[in-house]
Amino acid sequence: MILQQRIEAFAKLGEYLQSNDFENSPFLFSVAQRNPWYTKENVLQQTKAIGSNLQVDKLQAWLKDFPEIKTDKVVGLVLAGNLPLVGFHDILSVLITGFHAEIKASSEDAGLTKAVLDILVAIEPEFSNYFKIVEKLTEYDLIIATGSNNSSRYFEHYFGKKPHIIRKNRNSVAVISGDETNEELQQLGHDIFDYFGLGCRSVSKIFIPENYDIAKLYEPLEYFAGIKDHFKYNNNYDFNKSIYLINKNEHYDNGFLLLKDDENLASPLAVIHYQRYKDIQEVESFIQSHLNEIQCVTAERELNVDAAVFPFGASQCPALDDYADAVDTLAFLKANQ
Repeated sequence: MILQQRIEAFAKLGEYLQSNDFENSPFLFSVAQRNPWYTKENVLQQTKAIGSNLQVDKLQAWLKDFPEIKTDKVVGLVLAGNLPLVGFHDILSVLITGFHAEIKASSEDAGLTKAVLDILVAIEPEFSNYFKIVEKLTEYDLIIATGSNNSSRYFEHYFGKKPHIIRKNRNSVAVISGDETNEELQQLGHDIFDYFGLGCRSVSKIFIPENYDIAKLYEPLEYFAGIKDHFKYNNNYDFNKSIYLINKNEHYDNGFLLLKDDENLASPLAVIHYQRYKDIQEVESFIQSHLNEIQCVTAERELNVDAAVFPFGASQCPALDDYADAVDTLAFLKANQ
C-alpha cells in the first residue's frame, strides 16, 4: 500500500466510527458488561472524537513532512486501558506511516481495539498483513508503551535497549481566573467528568484565586450530577467522602464531587484538588516546575507556560499533533525507519 491508500482507508474508518451503523452495533452493548467504565456514551464520545480527526485533509496535513517509506520494521505497542481506545493514536501513527505493529492491548480493553481494527481490515484487507494482536510482545524493532509509574520501570528494564517511547502517569490541571461565565465553568465540567475523570487529560487539580468562592462552581457543575448514578464512580465518591469525614479533612462536597485543598497534582477518583493563588505567575511557575507530570492545562486566559493549553471543555479533544507527553510520535518513527 502507498501512503494515500492508507490515508483513504483510515478516513473511511473515521466515517464509519461516526455513523449510525456503528452507534447501533450490537457489539457496543456488550462492551460495558466487560468493562463498566466503558459505557456506550463514553465509547461513542471517543469514537466520534477519533473519527473527527480521521479526515483526508487532516491526515494529509499531519503527514505532510513524513516520507513515503517501505519498511518491515515492527513497532511493539503496549496500550493502556483507562479509557476506551486510548491507544488508538499510537496504532494510527504506526500503521498509517507504513510500519508494522505488534499490539498488546490492555486487559481492560473489552475487545474494542480488535473490533475497530477488524473494521479497518474490512475497509482495506491489506492491513491484515500489517498488524497482529498478541498476549506478549516477541518480535519488535521499536517500542511505544504506556502505563503507570510502576509499570514504566518494568518497561524501561524490559524494552530499554530498543528505540522507545515509554509513558508514565500524568495529570491535567485547570486555571480559573474568577471572571468565567457559568457556561465556561460548565465546559470545565467536561474536563473533569468526561470518561469519569480516568484519563491523563482529565483535570485532577484546579487553581483558583485567593478569595474565590468555591460555591460558584456548584451551579455550573450540577449539569454533571448524573455521574453519581454510575455505581463504580459512586463507590469511589462514597469511599473518599467517608475517609475525609473520619479523618476530619476539610473539604467541599456538592453531592457527587469532593473538592479538597491539596498541593498534589493527582487526586483520587471523584475528588478534585484545589490550590489558591495570589498572582497568576505562581500558577505558571508551578506548571513549569511540573511539566513532566502534566499532560495538559485548561484555561480561558493566556498562560506563559510550555505545557499544552486548551480552552475549557477541550482537553479530551486533542488534534492529531497534540502528542501524549509532548513526544512527537511521527518524529520518533521517522528517526527510526
